[in-house]
This record gives sequence, structure tokens and C-alpha cells, in this order.
Amino acid sequence: MKGWEKTYGLDIDIIDVGNAYVDMMRKGPKYGFGKLFNPCVDCKILMLSTAKKLLKKYGASFIATGEVVGQRPMSQRPDALNSIRNDSETEGFLLRPLSAKHLPPTPMEESGLVDREQLYGFYGRGRKDQMALVRELGVREEDIPTPAGGCRLTESPSACRYAPIFEHYPDATDQDFYLANVGRQYWAGTHWLSIGRDKISNEMIERNIRPTDYVFQLKDYPGPLVLGRPFAGEWSEEALRDAAAMTAYFSPRARRAGTETPVILRQGDEERELSVLPSKENSTGFHENVWKDVKYVRNGMDHHHTR
Repeated sequence: MKGWEKTYGLDIDIIDVGNAYVDMMRKGPKYGFGKLFNPCVDCKILMLSTAKKLLKKYGASFIATGEVVGQRPMSQRPDALNSIRNDSETEGFLLRPLSAKHLPPTPMEESGLVDREQLYGFYGRGRKDQMALVRELGVREEDIPTPAGGCRLTESPSACRYAPIFEHYPDATDQDFYLANVGRQYWAGTHWLSIGRDKISNEMIERNIRPTDYVFQLKDYPGPLVLGRPFAGEWSEEALRDAAAMTAYFSPRARRAGTETPVILRQGDEERELSVLPSKENSTGFHENVWKDVKYVRNGMDHHHTR
């Protein structure tokens, strides 16, 4: 965002809707999910509802979006665009300038506030017209996001990270999902391990530690910072030792040593040492999820899917 501000002279405010988004997902999106965990129609409704509340703050009289009729199969069909406008209660405030000539005139156009003749009639999944406009406006093509991807909820690895949180933690906040994006993620029922991959992910995990979390760190070797988040009471000694063994396993030097390794375990102000052999095998059942094993969580949340 800073690059866009500097290059194009834009004033950009980032509005955090994280917890509102989690609430929407938890309740089950009205219009259902896409292929994975993407509630595309409800996502747009949430964003536009939030933008409407900000009109007064910015002294604005309407909202403009970059939607193109027919470009996205879930959220940019004509009926979906109508549902987004109606459910966000932005009729009369919403302008879609790229496809305006395929849509009825808005009050902004009818009043002369916006010149309809200068708006566009883009339609469909192709991007030729958009890219021509990019060149006309002098925007660098390398600054334009690719049409595929961009939303982690459409990606299987991310969906696998999020599903267990929705399944096991009804009080989850956006911070839990930020943590789920970091490093390696292992689950065993309600036992959750976040394992750092490098210095940056270790630092991100450090910033997310809560007093009730278990924190594992090697005493004698460089290695990952590992956070265990309990959702259903204290972990057993067996689970703690399995997590410590995995902490040691993800240190190449500890694995090469091939001997028992001391691991420091912290929880709040308490600290003790566990001596374990580095191992990824464990009796607790820690494993990385794959989509076929967790898609039932999405299906259970998708009221539209189950009707």
C-alpha cells in the first residue's frame, strides 16, 4: 500500500474488519462458500456495509468499486451483484464505474454528479479492456495483481489451517487466524502447534503468545519457536513431550546430534526443561491437515450448501 501511495499520490486508509469477518464466517455466510472457504458474496456485503458507515467520516456521498459484470463466477454475476447491493443497503450509494453501461443509471449519474458518458461498459472474464485502461491511465502493469489468487480463503493450504480453528474454538478472534498463517501448523484434535520456519516466523509467533499458551524452544541448538495453544484445558505430559520432540525434530543440528535434547517449556511465568529425542512421530497425533480431511468443517458451516 505504501508503494501505491508514493507512486500514484493516493491517500489510502486500511480498515480492519478482521473480527467482523470471523463472526460472519462463524455464523455461516448467507450466500455460502465457493470451492473452499471463500464466502465471496458475503465478503463483498461486509466490505460495502463497512464502507457505507464510513461515508460521513470521509465526507463522501457514494462508494465506487472495481467490480465487472460477469468477471467472477460467484460474486460478479448480475444476480450476485444485486444481492450485494441490496444486502449491504448501498442502493443509491454504489457506483460500479467499470461496468456502469451494463447497469441501470445510479442517482449519482442521474443528478450529474458523475458523467455516465465517461464510465465504461466492461463485461465478462477477459481483462483486455482493463489492461488497455491501465496503459491509458499510466499505471504500471507490474503493479496490477494477477487475476487468480490473492485471497487465502480460496487456497487449499490456508483452508486447511483455518478449518480446525472454526471446529474447535468458538471464541476465536482474528488474531488466531493471523497465527494460523505462520510457519508450520500441526493439529491433534483440540491440540494446536504453530512451528516457526525461520527468524521472521519465529518473531511473528513470539508476538502472538498468550499467557495460557505453551512455548517450546531448544536450549542448546538453533531451531524453531513453537507455540502450543490449548482450547480444552491443560495438555497431558505425553502431549507436551510430543510437542517438545517435534520442536527438536525441526532443528537440523538437533536431529544430526541423534541424542536427547533439552527443550525449554514456558507457560506464563512458569518454566521447566524437558529432555527428548528429536522426532516427528508422536502418539498424540499431531499432523498437518489436507483438505479432504477438513472439508466437512466447511460443509457444516455452509448453510446454503446444506439446504
